[in-house]
Amino acid sequence: MHEISLVQGLFQQLGDLAAENQASKIISVTMDIGPLSGVVVDSFRFGFDILSAESDLVRGAQLIVETSPARYACTSCGNVVETADKKPDGCPQCGDLLLFPQGGDDIILRSVEME
Repeated sequence: MHEISLVQGLFQQLGDLAAENQASKIISVTMDIGPLSGVVVDSFRFGFDILSAESDLVRGAQLIVETSPARYACTSCGNVVETADKKPDGCPQCGDLLLFPQGGDDIILRSVEME
């Protein structure tokens, strides 16, 4: 479960942000986890819950997970399709079957509320 190591990295980043801003408590964390990132959101939440219980800085913080849609570009006509579901079977504009993903594989820390 690589989600635990991702949460550990997130906590390191939160610690650095808290130190820079002279904060002692993280209230909420908003993450954008793309559908093509390979991250299982439930496992990420589980790791966050388990590890936050061990951290004075993050204990009790709310984790908000947003999911941006994946984008697929058609190699023939350039049409871009956004979807939160599986990859489209083909381009809705020209019917070509070859679509390449553009984005959707990111894991982004969107915002942190701290005091």
